[in-house]
Amino acid sequence: MGETISRKKSFGFLNPFRSKKSWSPDSRTTSVSEYSIDELKLEQAPSRPGNKLRKKSLTNLRATPSSKSLRKKALVQSKHPPLPATRVEDPYDRDAQTGERKDHTEMLHSLAVRGSLESLVEKTKILFAGIPPETGEQFLSRFPPGAWERIVDHLDLADAASLAFSCKAFRDIVGTEAWSSLNAEENHDYKTDFLGRLDPDLPDHLLCFPCAIYHLRTQMGHEILRPTNIANPIFNCPNAFNLEKKVSRTRLVVGRTLPFPFLQLILRGQKYSLAHGIPIESMNRRYRDSNSEWSHQFRFAVVHGHLLVRVISSAFAEPALPPAGLRKLLYSPNERFTPYFSVCAHWQDGELMPSVKCALSHIPKPLDPLDASGVAGVAAHVKYRLHRPSPLITLCSQCRPMRRCPKCPSEYLIELRMQEDRRDPSKLFKHAIVLTRWFDLGDGSSPRSREWAACNGDAEYDSFAALGRRAISGTFESQFTVDQIPGQNIISMNPEGEDRGEAGHNWY
Repeated sequence: MGETISRKKSFGFLNPFRSKKSWSPDSRTTSVSEYSIDELKLEQAPSRPGNKLRKKSLTNLRATPSSKSLRKKALVQSKHPPLPATRVEDPYDRDAQTGERKDHTEMLHSLAVRGSLESLVEKTKILFAGIPPETGEQFLSRFPPGAWERIVDHLDLADAASLAFSCKAFRDIVGTEAWSSLNAEENHDYKTDFLGRLDPDLPDHLLCFPCAIYHLRTQMGHEILRPTNIANPIFNCPNAFNLEKKVSRTRLVVGRTLPFPFLQLILRGQKYSLAHGIPIESMNRRYRDSNSEWSHQFRFAVVHGHLLVRVISSAFAEPALPPAGLRKLLYSPNERFTPYFSVCAHWQDGELMPSVKCALSHIPKPLDPLDASGVAGVAAHVKYRLHRPSPLITLCSQCRPMRRCPKCPSEYLIELRMQEDRRDPSKLFKHAIVLTRWFDLGDGSSPRSREWAACNGDAEYDSFAALGRRAISGTFESQFTVDQIPGQNIISMNPEGEDRGEAGHNWY
């Protein structure tokens, strides 16, 4: 009980509201010089190290402290530096000059209101307030008739017809003669150019370029690419089977072509809406040719308004094929000995087919059991067993680089891969020749567009000047992968500039 009473009394000096006698600066007890060095050592000896976490206390609760001991302990405690003050971050961003709080939400709203169309409408109303309205004819009549005639003279026939079609005032200025002139045969291209500008307003129709008329779609949203030997009209056209006005096509692989209306549907679906065309994913195909050993894969992509296509063709190949075996493997007799894989119209010129034959010559020939006779045969057999050829084949400098056709936007890559042949259980993995072609079919504005016509051999085109250093293959593959594509050396498919076509014998 005695200890309890003394402990209660010892809390009296902690009462902050208790009146005390103020200490004067003249008091000797506040002078540090009154303490001797021995006393300071005695006070510092029992002190604990300051790097341990503990509750700080200036007093000993078990004993009644005196004012002198308190000052001594305060002096010892002053030896340890105080903890650094923590700065409380301001949750608001403040201006460095004025100290005002910034409200970014209010700033964004003010920008949205100032740059919106509503503010422009309000400013326009204020600008024309008090001015009586006038018709389009009165507004356009401010210019003299000679000025409008000079303007119309600088327009081509398609632009003049579009200007007359825009409103009644311009129709009276330009006249309807531009529309009548579009029906002339020599103005067929101007007419298709003018009609092509109506695509956004006609989702149920499709422009037929041979007829220069919009036809109603018969399989709206369900158009499917079918083989060439199957009739597949996708709109009602009276000239569907007219050879003089046939629809333009480009060859993909043997037995498969891409009609120009499908190019229109793909690009319209990407540019406007799916109601105007078809989804691009519906065009991807993978199939095996029933008349040969070749299998093909199609994939499409739209980049900057142009349709890019990738066709991968592969076939299992035997080593050391004779010339007759190479021709049977590569060329289709049903299409005038055109290659089974995808090629452009200039495939007979240059070094495309010699490079393919060179790649086939790199397939290692297995050891013939009939040749393992005699000392030389046994030695060759032992050498083959000890040093088996690697299944991964590295092509030479002739057939390894990627080839680009100088006359159209097409690129070719030749590879030898090990693929699984499930139809032959005796030898499950075999070497296969793989040819990949990337090509650009243009913007679909017309069958006479540069890219489409160049791939079919109907227009002049300099691919190295038009494409520059950016490859079609790199542009296409970047649409489906975020990884970096390994660099590939691209050389010309026709470095000598030969233009012999079928008359040349290098391809055969």
